Amino acid sequence: MAKKHKVAIIGGGSFGTAIANIIADNGHDTCQWMRTPERVQEVNEQHTNEVYLPGIKLNPALHASADLRETVAGCDTVFFSIPSKSSRDVARQLADCIAPGTILISTTKGIEFETNKLMSEVLQEELPQVRLGVLSGPNLAKELAARTITGTVVASKDPDVTSTIQDLLQCSYFRVYAGNDMYGVELAGALKNVYAITAGMAAALGCGHNTISMLITRSLAEMSRYAVTKGADPLTFLGLAGVGDLFVTCTSPLSRNYRVGFELGKGRDLNEVVESLGQVAEGVNTLRLMKEQSELLNIYMPLVHGLYDIIYNGCKVGDVIGTMMCAEQNRDVEFALQ
Repeated sequence: MAKKHKVAIIGGGSFGTAIANIIADNGHDTCQWMRTPERVQEVNEQHTNEVYLPGIKLNPALHASADLRETVAGCDTVFFSIPSKSSRDVARQLADCIAPGTILISTTKGIEFETNKLMSEVLQEELPQVRLGVLSGPNLAKELAARTITGTVVASKDPDVTSTIQDLLQCSYFRVYAGNDMYGVELAGALKNVYAITAGMAAALGCGHNTISMLITRSLAEMSRYAVTKGADPLTFLGLAGVGDLFVTCTSPLSRNYRVGFELGKGRDLNEVVESLGQVAEGVNTLRLMKEQSELLNIYMPLVHGLYDIIYNGCKVGDVIGTMMCAEQNRDVEFALQ
């Protein structure tokens, strides 16, 4: 018989709830931490999370709590699904609750704005006692919660961490692949959010499939260029965490960042769009960081600069696209085996 784990999920949003539900379905002791008592009561009594996953019935065995210490007590594995802007604060609250040697998996696809650090770096600073890993891939929460066939990547420097997470999450509709390029997997998950905004804008403007295809492909080139400069393996970007996640977030209305771009493309104000979304769109903050880093490190990123000009400098979409089409034409494939 497979080992039964005691697992905590920190975060009450759509993806944290979807992951918690899978683990409960797989027969493990599962507790989810949520900030609001009302949502905790809903999960425990109604077995739903209608704000984030409307229409989805959750496993009755999934327990929720607003008490962080209670949630992680006795757990051998913890999934961390908190928006990037709140991650360090919640990690600090966890510091004296989480036991040494606990496996901690970050699912947050964002970058800390003040420090330009990925979530694994933030968690390592605040929780040095844990065994760390990251999870990323084309994992739209609503589809995952609806049990559609999905694949993901778990990456860690510790192979026991990746094998444990594969055993926890693997099921008939969720395929979990292992990797060791933790930095690259996490970086890909953060960067693709920016390009999803661009793709959403293009869709709102009625651009054709050729245009969208070119945008996605050149986005992958920019992501890879940035990744190599920052020390990641560019081949990681050809997998599920890279091109897989990039494709789904650049083409699906279920992607929050795509929806931000789509509404911007229709002429709505950014603040109004973000407020109406009701959920965090990580790409808005990541865009500013990528713009700063591309200038600091002299990385050629015309799509990032163009989107920045539209969102923050009030430039017209048509003018920016025209400028991009006249920009320097780099090599199509920059990272090839010799």
